[in-house]
Amino acid sequence: MRDIPAMILAGGKSSRMGGGDKGLRLLAGRPMLAHVAARLRGQCGPLALNANGDPARFAGLGLPVLPDPVADQPGPLAGVLAAMDWAAGLGAVRVLTAAGDTPFLPGDLVQRLADDGGLALAASRDCGQLRVHPVLGLWPVALRDDLRAAIGAGQRRVQLWAESQGARLVIWDVAPGQGDPFFNVNRAEDLELAERRLN
Repeated sequence: MRDIPAMILAGGKSSRMGGGDKGLRLLAGRPMLAHVAARLRGQCGPLALNANGDPARFAGLGLPVLPDPVADQPGPLAGVLAAMDWAAGLGAVRVLTAAGDTPFLPGDLVQRLADDGGLALAASRDCGQLRVHPVLGLWPVALRDDLRAAIGAGQRRVQLWAESQGARLVIWDVAPGQGDPFFNVNRAEDLELAERRLN
């Protein structure tokens, strides 16, 4: 799967964390984004970061930083489009996106999403409850013109647009006593939970 590039989406406003760059919050002494990048390295090709504003604040991560390719920060779909545009420039036919607040990504993420070559979204099932994580997906680059048009027409829901393109779900079952591999850090208390989980 080393031919599949991956982009970490960190362009959100982090309102539930009080604003600022959530991905730069320290988790076990390292920025949360560094944990996400470490989980992806070794299972994909080139890595990049989608974020708006001054890219210098992410210099310590050693990743190229690409802003949204559309105005007004319309949400994570713009990050998916940034990933598609970047991947197209690399000559890739698919690109993985991952949320910048998911520090426990599974080591088989890319392999399982890439199994049939189509558009695939990650989901977890814990005690029978299914939760879709639409930002964690593998996207055919050929869809980028359709996505650009959808964003221009006002589409903002990642899962809704993905489903309209025939996305399939790839489900990770959460074993008893294990945490969700797609646990995302939205609030200060989530950061504390992640710290305890790492320790």
